[in-house]
Formats: sequence, structure tokens, C-alpha cells
Amino acid sequence: MRRDSIFYKLFQQSPTLLFELLSNPPNNADSYRFDSVAVKEPKFEIDGVFLPPETDGAGVVYFCEVQFQKDEQLYERVWAESSLYFYRNYARFSDWQAVIIYPSRSIEQSNIHPHRSLLNGEQIHRVYLDELGDIRQLPIWVALMVLTTVDEEQAPEEARYLLTRTTQEVVSPSSRAIIELITTIMVYRFEQLTQAEVESMLGITLKETRVYREIKEEGREEGREEATANLILRQLTKRFGELSQEIRSSISGLPLAVLEDLSEALLDFTSLADLQVWLETR
Repeated sequence: MRRDSIFYKLFQQSPTLLFELLSNPPNNADSYRFDSVAVKEPKFEIDGVFLPPETDGAGVVYFCEVQFQKDEQLYERVWAESSLYFYRNYARFSDWQAVIIYPSRSIEQSNIHPHRSLLNGEQIHRVYLDELGDIRQLPIWVALMVLTTVDEEQAPEEARYLLTRTTQEVVSPSSRAIIELITTIMVYRFEQLTQAEVESMLGITLKETRVYREIKEEGREEGREEATANLILRQLTKRFGELSQEIRSSISGLPLAVLEDLSEALLDFTSLADLQVWLETR
């Protein structure tokens, strides 16, 4: 399930959603802007950054990390990225805070002792979606986050409930955006089902929604990426012998545009060292 893209869509549509998870949100939460940023030298990609309005002077910047797989160095990475970004933009912000969103406590990294001061203070907020309460009692945008975690047997019923609740409680155009997101979550959660089966499950027609068109295009893009990556791996194996799993994974994870650059660059490689240097620069 592509949870990163789902949560990105959620925060794009409703930046205030992050602050619904906090007990002490900023007074100007409605004015925050959601963005993703890159920090160079060393390069970090920070997926979720909530920026205060520039008109209010220096404000608090919020970093958000959605973590659905165990990462035993997650906190080390988040602290490094957040601190470096804050350092590089010190004049813009008065403080920083971080929100880590987990499906459950079991996903949190095991060794948290080195970070006890931060984790037990007021600067870091850990959110466990399975502890937020009954999905039907939560604010609609928070319920969408929880929908990504409920059991597959329960998910269709809860999705239908949220669709009905949306049509009754939310006015357009927000209702349309919420319906699109519910559809996105369910299509990603049940990728093995056909279009007709998902439509029957939700009681709607997917071809009438933007998400269906996006998913079809995404599927075509992923197909091109996979085909290009496989061709490059075959070419490299033929020239240099069996590749390590690390190199194969690095190449398979490249976006299509970078793969196309690599397909041309590899013609000039004389050894695997050239390939490794090229990958490191990307």
C-alpha cells in the first residue's frame, strides 16, 4: 500500500490535519502551509514540513514523519534532517517541533534511550493511529488516516460509513476531495481486486473519480519504470557480471527520468566503480 502518497494527499488537502493530532496546536494553525523540502550538502529529502505564514514573523516549523515500517534509525535521521533544516533557515523560524505518526507502537524503533530527552519533552509528538479511538467518532480527516490501518475485513464497512458521513456532513468542494481520498485509500489497500469489485465494495463508480484516472496513469508510469530498470540491469550484468543486491535495489528505485539518464551514461562506464560513482551523485 502506497501510504506515503496517501498521507501526502491528505496533508495537501487539509494542512490543519496535523494540528488535530496535537493537544497544543499553534493559534494560527489555519494559516500553515504544507510542503516538502530538500536540504543539500548532505542532501536530505524532508517529505512533510508545515511552514508558518511569513506575514506573522518568525514562527514554529513542524516536521512530520509517517512511518509504517520499522526503521531502527528513524529518530537519528529525523533529528539530523530537522536540525539541519532549522539551522539553514534559522532566521525564518523561532522554534521547531516534530510529529511522528505510527500505525501502532510496535513499529517504533527499539532503542529510544539515546533520545529520551527529546521524546519525553514537549518538542516531539508521537501519534499511534490505533490508539486514537473509534474511527466513527473521530473528525473526518483524522478518520481518513485511521482508515489506512484498520483490518482489511473491517475496511470496506468503515469506508462506506465515511462516504455516507461525508455526503451528510461536509459541503462541496471539500466533500469531493474527501471522497477522492477514501477511494484512493481503498484502491491502494485492495490492489488485487478488479475495478468492478472495488466499485461494488464502495457502492460508487470509480471511473467517475479523479483518483481512478490518476491510478491508471500511475500504473502505466510504474510499468515503464520497471521495464527500463530491468533492461538496464540486464545490460549491466552482461557487461560487468552479477550485480549486488544493493546496486540492484538502488537502480530499481530510481524514477523514470533518472533511469533514462542512466541508460545513456552506462555506455561510458568501464567498471562497476563508474556505476557506483554515478549513483552516488544522484
